[in-house]
Amino acid sequence: MLGNTLRLSFSGHDSFQCRQQWLKKGYDHRLAGRTFQEEDAVVHLGVGKNMVGAIRYWMKAFDLIDQADELTLFAHHLFADNGWDPYLEDQASLWLLHYHLIKKASASSYHLVFNELRKEKVEFSRSNFVAFVKRRAEAAAVLVNDKTVADDFGVMLKMYLRTEAQQKEIEDSFSGIFTELDLIKPRGKRGEDIFAVESTERNEIPDAILLYTIADQLRGGQSVNLVNIEQDAGQAGTVFALNRSGITSKIERLVKANPDLVYSDHAGVRELQFRRPLQPFDILNHYYAS
Repeated sequence: MLGNTLRLSFSGHDSFQCRQQWLKKGYDHRLAGRTFQEEDAVVHLGVGKNMVGAIRYWMKAFDLIDQADELTLFAHHLFADNGWDPYLEDQASLWLLHYHLIKKASASSYHLVFNELRKEKVEFSRSNFVAFVKRRAEAAAVLVNDKTVADDFGVMLKMYLRTEAQQKEIEDSFSGIFTELDLIKPRGKRGEDIFAVESTERNEIPDAILLYTIADQLRGGQSVNLVNIEQDAGQAGTVFALNRSGITSKIERLVKANPDLVYSDHAGVRELQFRRPLQPFDILNHYYAS
């Protein structure tokens, strides 16, 4: 899904950002054998008609349902009543969902902002994003609508930022799902609102979540260069805005705690090596069970 093969999509959510309770509602709805198209879906989901379509959109964007609306293994692991964290009480689950949203890349704005735009511009505005997408679309020989892209950028902001009114309400059911992650920061106005995604140590991200993303990206490989973890699209450094110091400290702790991991620093090449392949979901099973 990377490079010019990325399919660009900026609509489908009816301008509704994903709320934290929606994904569990959507999971339970499909688990019960109900569809998002049935007339009484609004009753079972407890939302307005347009929101039903938005829930379906976000379920797909987070890789919780496939193209046939069937629940994925990831969805069952996370949202089953006896799953990892069905009510998203552990912030680690939000980082996990953020990773899957960008990995799936069906909601293009998130993939583009975290993997590409922020490397080009430390600070950016809505118009910067629209211009970036237009260049990206031209390179891929596809057409995009400026207003649709701008509106999607606004929905993305609502996923990560609280309004002033929402900041006064700790338990605000209308806030976007990622507002507590502190990933996108406002940087004031210079003609229009400016935003930034700043790489930091991210001490709040559990080491196991970093290891999960590495194993998931490695796909059975035996080693990965720390520069790749820090800089490559889809890797933790890029997706989580995690800097070199944060990556190194987490990996050092992981190596001490896990005999299957080796940290190598030879001739200036720093690598994380695996004595045996680690299954990504096994890492999460262990984390959530502990």
